[in-house]
Formats: sequence, structure tokens, C-alpha cells
Amino acid sequence: MGIQQPCVRITTEWDIVAARQQGRIAAKDLGFSTVDQARITTAISELARNIYLYAGNGEICIQRYTHAGKVGLQIKCSDSGPGITDIRQVMQDGFSTSGGLGAGLPGVKRLMDEFEIESNPGQGTTITTVKWLR
Repeated sequence: MGIQQPCVRITTEWDIVAARQQGRIAAKDLGFSTVDQARITTAISELARNIYLYAGNGEICIQRYTHAGKVGLQIKCSDSGPGITDIRQVMQDGFSTSGGLGAGLPGVKRLMDEFEIESNPGQGTTITTVKWLR
């Protein structure tokens, strides 16, 4: 049973909703608790909102992920936007360039079990996160 969801293109606010719904369905199908389903959908919402606000468009791919005998859900978001010049700064709690609460990426990192960010100014950003099934 491979849960391979298609990627969701993020170009409008409605796409954020679609990505959240797809993540919730995938998490539920894999057997995540309702609490972890909420964590996953919150992380997806933050990632999709960042694509929408800062890059204009990109995609979120949600898939079953296995590694070292563990099963989880991988969320990979990528865009070809302006990129992040100072990753350390955006990973600080309270930092926001949109006037929001600044929970963004540090919040996503706390909600998920694994978090990796790659960004090249002028080329875009890719963030890969994993939530392991317990």
C-alpha cells in the first residue's frame, strides 16, 4: 500500500486548503493519530502559505516514506522564488517578514520529526520534512 499523492501546485490561497486536505487524508490513511494529523496539516499550511506569500508559486508533495524500518509521511515543498538569504534568521522564533506571528518555519520544525531546508538566493527553496508513525 504505497500512499503516493500527486503534488499540489501552490498559486492561490485555495491551493493551500487543497494541500492541507491532501495531507490530512494521507496522514489518516497511514494511521496517524488525530493529534499528529493536526500537526501535519498545520505544517503543510505553513509551508504552502510561505510558497504563496514569498515565491508566488511552487508545489507541495506528500508521500509515504520509509527509512531504517520506520514508516512516516514526507512533505516536500519547493519553489523557484527569490530564495532565503539568511536561513539562520528565518529559523529564529518570532522572525517574520510578512507581519505575521513569525511561527512559520521554526513552528514547522517543532511540529515535524525531521526538517531540512535548502535555499539558494535567486533560485528558490526546498524544504523536506518527515513525521514518523509511532
